[in-house]
Amino acid sequence: MTESESGGDTMMAAVLDVLPHGRPGDDRPQHQKEPLAYALDIGEFYIYELQLADKDADIAFGDRVDLTEFGRVAEVEFEDIPSGARSELDYAVEEIVEANEQRFVDFYNDAQPITLRLHQLNLLPGIGKKLRNTILDERKRKPFESFDDLEERVSGLHSPKETLVERILEELQDDDLKYRLFVRREEQSS
Repeated sequence: MTESESGGDTMMAAVLDVLPHGRPGDDRPQHQKEPLAYALDIGEFYIYELQLADKDADIAFGDRVDLTEFGRVAEVEFEDIPSGARSELDYAVEEIVEANEQRFVDFYNDAQPITLRLHQLNLLPGIGKKLRNTILDERKRKPFESFDDLEERVSGLHSPKETLVERILEELQDDDLKYRLFVRREEQSS
């Protein structure tokens, strides 16, 4: 079972930062501050703030945790996370993509047109019309089996894993993107 798969009602996340003494800007006395952690959901790439209890004292950067085991879990935006969590985000996304390689290779195998003129593959950094068409032609012959297979069969597609990581990070950091492939956002009512 990969990290993105869940059994029952679990929601797995990668810990990005732990603040045992609460937020730095919190002016309350130390004994009133609640210990917090920030974590990245492995399935949908939401960023969460977790309220920690005494039983959570041993949580550290990079740990995988079940979000359903925490009292208060709140989704937060990229701009609201502390600098420690921001600096770990790149590594966490890369580790998630590596640990779930088949899931992300399947994106290349299953990507579809968005409109008559725009394809999901075109939303990936560095993939234009020519490279997109090469990917589509190659996957018709045989589905891609790994990132190495993709790189070998598609001339010009260097680092397909890093391409996905770059797109995921862009989706996490930019609220104004029209199309999202990996990071889900709640629809804002107009």
